[in-house]
Amino acid sequence: MAVVAAPHHRAGRRRKTGSEFCIELGLVNNMPDAALERTERQFFNLLGAAANELLVRVSFFSLAGIPRGETGRNHLRRNAYRNARELPEAGLDALIVTGTEPRSSDLRLEPYWTELARLFDWVSDDGPSTVFSCLAAHAAVLHYDGVERQRLPEKRFGIFDHVIAGHDYFTAKLAAPIKVAHSRWNEVGEAALAECGYRILTWTPDAGVDLFVKRQRNDLLFCQGHPEYDPATLSREYHRDVRRYLAGESETYPSLPANYFTAAEAAQLKLFAARAKAGKSDSLMGDFPAIKRRPESGWQPPASPVFRAWLEQIVDAKRRRHTRARPAALSALAKAS
Repeated sequence: MAVVAAPHHRAGRRRKTGSEFCIELGLVNNMPDAALERTERQFFNLLGAAANELLVRVSFFSLAGIPRGETGRNHLRRNAYRNARELPEAGLDALIVTGTEPRSSDLRLEPYWTELARLFDWVSDDGPSTVFSCLAAHAAVLHYDGVERQRLPEKRFGIFDHVIAGHDYFTAKLAAPIKVAHSRWNEVGEAALAECGYRILTWTPDAGVDLFVKRQRNDLLFCQGHPEYDPATLSREYHRDVRRYLAGESETYPSLPANYFTAAEAAQLKLFAARAKAGKSDSLMGDFPAIKRRPESGWQPPASPVFRAWLEQIVDAKRRRHTRARPAALSALAKAS
């Protein structure tokens, strides 16, 4: 059917469409101001590819402690974002929590940590099935089980082929290898996760664990990579990192994303890198090679079968609750009459 944004005044209401229930999904968008709208669009595309005949209605939420400029605050207002403290009253069936750019090596020192920890506790105790993406995954396993992320010697950046680590409901219809985008300086390792009861779903020797799950009252699904990224995202991030280097915001020139640019594109970018290192100046960005990535015709997010399985699981749970509730309601009605 469709993935649609839920108007603020209707958030939390449930409706049934044909034989399928509408899935009320919350997106806690923690991305920086410049990436807020793009992240919304990317998750809409991913959910749209996964939904098929299901109707998914998305409500937006934000953490008050995420630093925002005027542009970001205006975007939150225009798009009816609600404070994350309202999550328990939102009537959600599912939740996605995105990452953000960290400011501290210790996530517990981030200005939003208290809010995020409160969100994690609600998810565990009373909340719906949840997907944690990238930094949110690192923060969640730190809070739940004390699993510390480890700093990598260089940024894990590029497209990597992952294999399925074991049979699971979420990966049953996944065609391996699955190509996943990574963009991170830290990781949580397989051994530490397994020791704390997390089940590894996809893995690669070049980038480690991507998908993993913890089974409890509701499944919690974690992604170290970025299942929502479109084909142009890594190009934009590389351009941003080069600009930061030339502006003096970073001391190290960024490495090319692995397995991403063509040989000809990489050659152009390496020539530009040599020039930039020889004379560091932000004015050079005007000469940055004009390389753009656009989604191929018919492009589908590689992780959509995983999200399809997740949505189906949520709908199945709603159907079971509805089936159990119907006889109880009829019995109550009969007694009242």
